[in-house]
Amino acid sequence: MGPKRQPTLDEVAARAGVSRSAASRVINNARHVSQAKRDAVERAVAELGFVPNPTARALATQQVGAVVLALSHHDPAQFTDPFFAQIILGVNAELEKTDLELLLVLANTTQGQARLQRILKSRRADGVMLMALRGDDPLAALADQHDVPVVFGGRPLHAEPRWYVDADNRGGSRLATEHLIGLGRRHIAVITGQMDTDAGASRHRGYLDAMAVAGLSPSRVEHGDFTEPSGAAAMTRLLAAYPEVDAVADAAAAGALRALKAHGRSVPGDVAVVGFDDLLTAQHTDPQLTTVHQPIHGLGREMAKMLLSLIAGEEPHPLILPTRLVRRASA
Repeated sequence: MGPKRQPTLDEVAARAGVSRSAASRVINNARHVSQAKRDAVERAVAELGFVPNPTARALATQQVGAVVLALSHHDPAQFTDPFFAQIILGVNAELEKTDLELLLVLANTTQGQARLQRILKSRRADGVMLMALRGDDPLAALADQHDVPVVFGGRPLHAEPRWYVDADNRGGSRLATEHLIGLGRRHIAVITGQMDTDAGASRHRGYLDAMAVAGLSPSRVEHGDFTEPSGAAAMTRLLAAYPEVDAVADAAAAGALRALKAHGRSVPGDVAVVGFDDLLTAQHTDPQLTTVHQPIHGLGREMAKMLLSLIAGEEPHPLILPTRLVRRASA
């Protein structure tokens, strides 16, 4: 009789009811795995008599000295967007304290996603930060496909990842709308960002929260994509459909200001405007923009800090950063 066949990693994963990468993380004693999965894999290892290959284990646990920041965004002009510039600066500021290199991957195309998969499959990175996921983006499943820690910048719309850093989009939008209500405005509109992003959907919910408490109609809604041109176009549509609008909470307020001026509406006299993000441009609009501040640079730093913690074998908690209202002349 020949030697008994050794069980495979795939068989361990199947017995435990987890992905192959999750089984590998447990067997290689990685910390970035849930206790439930760890228990299930350890039971399967004992039941099957699985013995890890020491050479493969050494390769799996070796650090390569690089991390990935992957942007999944449809707009090729994203690097002109000060939001993403601040994210990158924040990530880099934290990584400068280490010897880790930063790999920037544009994963907005099939080719870009395949490149990211190749980097991870060949173990050329110790961890990943994911930004700007929309809808059912296939990158949302990355954490279950590879034996590397993954930190999300902002939550995916239809998933709750284990590790993420986000801003309080819902609370910030509620603050903006409550401020407009406090000014005595009653015909308040909202211009959303993309509704297939958690940020866009959460900000819309914040508007609905405040309007419901005040007993006001939340029907004046137009959708944009966070860009200035979309804000201008959405504001034009709002004025045509709802000429009585006296206030707007806007995901792209600089564009809304431009459209209001073009239609002869004064700000804040006729229409009060509150924006979101508090980018530097908010101080250079006419009038200067009241806006919800979110710590964008801090978002990048905290993503990198969380990833470094995971690489070190620690167990960080998800983090939601606070937002606050910055009052200027527009409302």
